[in-house]
Amino acid sequence: MLRIVKPKTKRAKRELEKRAPKLEENVKKLLLLHGTSVSSVVKAVISDIYHLKKTGRNAIKLTRKNDNVRPFESGGETSLEFLSQKTDCSLFAFGSHSKKRPHNLVLGRMYDYHVYDLIEVGIDQYKSIASLGGGRKLAPQEGSKPCFVFVGEAFEAKEQFKQLKEIILDLFRGEVVETVNLVGLDRVFVCVAAADKVLLRHCGIRLMKSGSKVPAIELVEVGPSLDLTIRRNRLPSGDLKKEAMKTPFKTTKKKVKNVSGDSFAGKVGRIYVPRQEVEGMALTKMKGLKRERREAAIWRSGDGNGMKSPRDHKLLQHKKQRIDKYS
Repeated sequence: MLRIVKPKTKRAKRELEKRAPKLEENVKKLLLLHGTSVSSVVKAVISDIYHLKKTGRNAIKLTRKNDNVRPFESGGETSLEFLSQKTDCSLFAFGSHSKKRPHNLVLGRMYDYHVYDLIEVGIDQYKSIASLGGGRKLAPQEGSKPCFVFVGEAFEAKEQFKQLKEIILDLFRGEVVETVNLVGLDRVFVCVAAADKVLLRHCGIRLMKSGSKVPAIELVEVGPSLDLTIRRNRLPSGDLKKEAMKTPFKTTKKKVKNVSGDSFAGKVGRIYVPRQEVEGMALTKMKGLKRERREAAIWRSGDGNGMKSPRDHKLLQHKKQRIDKYS
């Protein structure tokens, strides 16, 4: 029987709610790790990828050697799936180095904390961010969105290149949004397919003065710069791909009457108030108001002696009182 884990604290409850299935999934997190034997080049590539992903806290880097992680081997992915579930990561990058496969980098995706697909690339040429000065010139801003350019027919014709294209998009695209501010487009990834290689360049977008409203755009290579050779790959099975691509039915929210939204993502309500008969309400009457009403009633009845208003009648009465007093 499956054991249902119930949270004992509020913090554990929040973590389980974050990992629960949703109609709109969270940003995919990346797990970076390496095996027992790794070269300095692969370590530097992993560090640069972590530098690009850590701005949004969407990457976790493990520094210890992992003996049991062996992709493309039976039983060698159990430890990788355990680490993926523990860290809640749906992407991973595993680095290794051997005589048969030097400077090796395995990129893959997870579905339900199980390996979905894998692709293995070899690093032929590499330029780090530090060597190109990208960390000082144009560092990625918090929440910025990169552009992607894929040059070559192989990205649409060959399965290996199509798979690598999808993984690169999932790796660096960040959060999925509906609208993007042009100021937030500060980077571009250029991928060129040449024979069995992929040339990956990371450039920063610099806006220059052009004498008009539209600025001139200049691309500055900021790194990392990679020349990758595709070695091995493993595509998902048809049933697994069908299950992973299944989109849940989105239930339309029932419209609530007299409730709308504003520009600040808040709620604005409209309340219906019936008309109130204030004239017929029983209120506490003051003595002064009683005298004025009585005088107004006398004036309306025609006893005002031709006065135009109750005020004139009042002044006349006051004048008569003074005459009677001194007479």
